[in-house]
Amino acid sequence: MKLFLKGTKCMTEKCPFNKRGFPPGQHGQKRIKMTDYGLQLQEKQKVKRMYGLLEKQFRVVFERASRSKGVTGEKLLELLERRLDNVIFRLGFAASRPQARQMVRHGHVFVGDRRTSVPSFPVKPGQTIRLVGSEGFLKSVREIRELTKDRPLPPWLDRHPEDPVGTVTGIPARADVQFPIQEQLIVELYSK
Repeated sequence: MKLFLKGTKCMTEKCPFNKRGFPPGQHGQKRIKMTDYGLQLQEKQKVKRMYGLLEKQFRVVFERASRSKGVTGEKLLELLERRLDNVIFRLGFAASRPQARQMVRHGHVFVGDRRTSVPSFPVKPGQTIRLVGSEGFLKSVREIRELTKDRPLPPWLDRHPEDPVGTVTGIPARADVQFPIQEQLIVELYSK
């Protein structure tokens, strides 16, 4: 599956993923069927890379989701979506999650009235997220917003039409995750 993790090469027809429908290498066409464990591991790795987490960070999020009430897989996705770096990305203030993470780490993000430099900060409904910085930084944020204006805004977020300000209006639901994720495979993998 194409994850669009690096660069823009895979957004053109020159993408190796589009040129050939099998894995690279001498024996790429002769691959055998993947095991259940392989499918579970692949799904976990996909979600980890998509949200930019290391193994230990992902395990902590999973353990928090398994301790909370409700369906573990849905809680896992809810916790991942509520991370501050993901919220900045979903609001359209950053072109990618790594860029949003960098904005948070460099101290450009205020949650409410407090500067927050922790990308894993879990936002709550009612909190306001505001970007601050030099005029050059804010100009680049405006350019990014112009580029990402076609990206749909999730129903649990609201953003100011002009300023780089957004509000969390609710809790993300399973249907708000637009990427095809089979969270049940991740739950099965960690419950072994």
